[in-house]
Amino acid sequence: MSKLRLVVIGAGHLGRIHARLAQTIDGVRVVGVCDPIDAARAAVAEQLACPTFADLGQIPGEFDAAIVASPTVTHATVVAELLSRGKHVLCEKPLTIDHQAAHQLAETARRRQLVLQVGHIERFNPAWQAGQNTLAGARYIEAVRASSFPGRCLDVGVVLDLMIHDIDLVLSLAGELPARIDATGMAVISNHEDLAEARLTFASGLVACLKASRISPAPRRRWQAYGPAGYTELDFSAPAALTIEPHASIRDGSFDLSEHGSPTAFQKQLFEQFLVSDPKPLEPRNAILDELHDFVISIRSGSSPIVDGQAGAAAVDCAQQILAAIHAHPWNRQGTLRGPHARPASAAQRPAIRPAA
Repeated sequence: MSKLRLVVIGAGHLGRIHARLAQTIDGVRVVGVCDPIDAARAAVAEQLACPTFADLGQIPGEFDAAIVASPTVTHATVVAELLSRGKHVLCEKPLTIDHQAAHQLAETARRRQLVLQVGHIERFNPAWQAGQNTLAGARYIEAVRASSFPGRCLDVGVVLDLMIHDIDLVLSLAGELPARIDATGMAVISNHEDLAEARLTFASGLVACLKASRISPAPRRRWQAYGPAGYTELDFSAPAALTIEPHASIRDGSFDLSEHGSPTAFQKQLFEQFLVSDPKPLEPRNAILDELHDFVISIRSGSSPIVDGQAGAAAVDCAQQILAAIHAHPWNRQGTLRGPHARPASAAQRPAIRPAA
């Protein structure tokens, strides 16, 4: 079988990682890396010893697939051109900044029978995979994703930069878009929201509360999920996964606390017999490498990748609804202060609290 000829669009942090890892995959040959910045191309040529190009138009047609790791605002144009040239595409998240463009790309890939994969890397995280049994049917989810100021990806806000990971994960469990979204966010040091929170309510009854910040002093990537199958706690950074599968009497509703004496005395017994923690053993994995293998396998077999274009478009769709809710949120009673760039009224402006009569 001939080698899959691959190009990488974007020689930034992620682009270089993709190119380096792709070179280690059997049956793949990286035939070029494209970036408009001279220094970036020079670094790639030195580190990876592969051809470089200043723009997409310079790349010869003799390649089969591309990884798009260029700035988010360029994704729609770059991916559309690649698909028009009959190339399979792995695009870093988010697929685009506009849900209509994202759905159009997904439909183009489907119609032309091309693989369009989106880089929602947490689907390949060992913690996520270890929690699948108890995550199924989850009814309430809390997700916190925080980082220190990245200094990059500032063409979008924290919703499309960080929260999009948890949006994708929640949608993969729900299998539908939310029926209702409430959200707030604030721009603190950039031109977009730097912190945000959203409450997603689904027709199934699932509620997901997502929080994201890119101005946090301490990084966090954690999930807590509750449902009939039990409790799941995930740390995507470590990674680590802990599940609690409730005793049959708790699952079927027959558990009666009054039958177990003093509630205080029962505390230890509860966590020894009825809600027993089960830390999951995790095999160390390189999630980006696993993602690349999924891309190559999908191309070779004609199967759909784990995160296809439709999933990527759904995440963008939900993210845009969250952003709309953030921009609509009023920060004062008059409703004159709205959106992430508004500031809540100062103490001097807020009405005094009157004591009850």
